[in-house]
Amino acid sequence: MIFNQNEKLVMIGDSITDTERKRPHGEGRNDSTGKGYVSVVHALFHTVYPELKLRVINMGTSGNNVRNLKERWQTDVTDLQPDWVSILIGINDVWRQYDQPTIPESHVYIEEYRQTLDELVKLTLPSVKGVFLMTPFYLEPNEHDPMRQTMDAYGKVVKEIAEANQTYFIDIQAAFQPILEHIYPATLAWDRVHPNLVGHMAIARAFVKAAGFDWNK
Repeated sequence: MIFNQNEKLVMIGDSITDTERKRPHGEGRNDSTGKGYVSVVHALFHTVYPELKLRVINMGTSGNNVRNLKERWQTDVTDLQPDWVSILIGINDVWRQYDQPTIPESHVYIEEYRQTLDELVKLTLPSVKGVFLMTPFYLEPNEHDPMRQTMDAYGKVVKEIAEANQTYFIDIQAAFQPILEHIYPATLAWDRVHPNLVGHMAIARAFVKAAGFDWNK
């Protein structure tokens, strides 16, 4: 396990992270961390590693793209003084190109995505112990589907940024692959984007695996 006692983990992203979290900061009692993978990560750590007293804060905001993350990075990440940061962003950057094709100002094309995400990582690394970069995903097993192809390209950018900055890299699209071999995509997410609890568990499992979680502890 890479986390130490009393450390703070800020998890930021879009609606996949948000999942009705508490405002202004997603932490505290009941469903404060939301109803998705952040809540599962929080529950797993506090169930299996209660001695760590890990502080997990959900700072996801529905509808966000990487531009929005940059706009709120100071207040929603830097000012919280985290020890660790995880970032899951890019779905809306891609999706708006397909569900709003005539509104180009809502599109975040791949070079802007690369530049902005890399900038945020470089800005954050000096003040934290580590950054987790998770790929955006599309729950479509057909790799030739246009949106899936674009999402995979953005995921490749995430991997390149992670390698260049020596951060933790988590391939969420790959984490879904064995599930999609047995479960129809619309069963996991009616829109192939917003997963049910099974999908959120897959994301959480991939995250804690990257953090060195011991399932046999």
